[in-house]
Amino acid sequence: MFFENSLLQARTRYQLIATVLVNIITFTHGVGVGWLSPTLTKISSSDSPLDFHVNIDEISWMGSMLGLGSMCGNLTIAFLLERLGRKFCIYLLAAPNVCLWILIYSASNVGFLYAARFLCGFTGGAGYSVLPIFISEIADSSIRGALSSMVMLSVNLGILAGFILSSHLSYQVVPLLAICLPVLYFLTALLLPETPSYLLRHSRQKEAEKSLRFYKNPRENDEEQSFKMDFEELRSNIAAQQASTNERLSFRDLLTKPALKGFASAMVLTLGHQCSGIFSFVNYMSTVFAASGSVFDVNTCTIIIGVFQIIGVYTSTMCVDIIGRRILMLISTFGIGLGCILFGFFTYYAQQYDLSRWNWIPLVLMIILVYLANVGLNGLIFLVLVELFPAKIRSLATSISLVFLSAIVFGTLKLFPLMLHYLGISVTMWFSGCSCFITFLYFFICLPETKGKSMIVD
Repeated sequence: MFFENSLLQARTRYQLIATVLVNIITFTHGVGVGWLSPTLTKISSSDSPLDFHVNIDEISWMGSMLGLGSMCGNLTIAFLLERLGRKFCIYLLAAPNVCLWILIYSASNVGFLYAARFLCGFTGGAGYSVLPIFISEIADSSIRGALSSMVMLSVNLGILAGFILSSHLSYQVVPLLAICLPVLYFLTALLLPETPSYLLRHSRQKEAEKSLRFYKNPRENDEEQSFKMDFEELRSNIAAQQASTNERLSFRDLLTKPALKGFASAMVLTLGHQCSGIFSFVNYMSTVFAASGSVFDVNTCTIIIGVFQIIGVYTSTMCVDIIGRRILMLISTFGIGLGCILFGFFTYYAQQYDLSRWNWIPLVLMIILVYLANVGLNGLIFLVLVELFPAKIRSLATSISLVFLSAIVFGTLKLFPLMLHYLGISVTMWFSGCSCFITFLYFFICLPETKGKSMIVD
């Protein structure tokens, strides 16, 4: 039947509710990311709403502090995830997000903004580490892709909200509104139980059964029987996994053939994601449109792009459990590569010829780029990272990959505005396009399909 795999069916209803509640923090993180682009044009001008204005070097540091904070968030969660559990780590995300909005509101020099961007990155890095694992451990395999892709859907909704709020409200009003979100998140996260997988790994069987009952929501007698079978299967799989691994990780576990394949794919995925420029475009969108020579209002263009980010992730959410991860990644990387090359050629020739009647092309190309990015490369990156690795090393390997990603984020967000300033937008876009084509070739040859992969056994 049509509703057999619906997210709203009774069996998966609470999995959906839990996913929506924990993604309040990713929405809030998105607001912090989206806040930057329109705000830069305000605080770098002579009539800055603050007592100071920023230069190109300070702008590049503001952007890159997101990556540094993300790295610290990754490392913190890597240390705490197995020791204190998924739920504790989810609680942890609220505090730095509250602090970042306090810093933005009270900024008296650029150091406050550096610290705020660091905390924004910390929230994102920690969230991207714990939330995909939390969701994968509570979700049925038939809807795991759809629920996991909601992480990026929530981030993009937040980015759009950040674009709109910082474009149309005064500097001081935005943090007063945004600070309510992490408070709401903390209160709602209290309602959710720890994942059954984590509880079973720590020999808390009664709590694990209660948790699984919450997330599976059995209601009829036949559903109760199915629930008992699911619980026994989960318990036996985790027991078998612990017996075979002696419940301890060793360095050798990271050097097995499946582990090395996972790390290779994760490295290409993270490098391709950042070198494609997509995340940099989002952070510096207003600057990109200004550099492209577009005659449209840059903040309006930024908001339009935010809308198409959401449409792209929604497309990914609808398709990921039907056609799989690999095909979406291939479509995405090839499309981004082609779009960046064309964008670069347009801006190159626009400097030599009068292309004013074609000045709508940068906006259309950026819409296509952002849409395709969120269909695959951007929308599915955290889902695929979690699914690439063997179950035994999944938490550690995912954390290592996210630390690597955060280090690249730091570098690309630092270099991107400098490349725009010193090399020009055409060269910057050609670099991004070539990086995407290389990523596409690797994915075509080596990326495995992970749709339906078990999160307990390999």
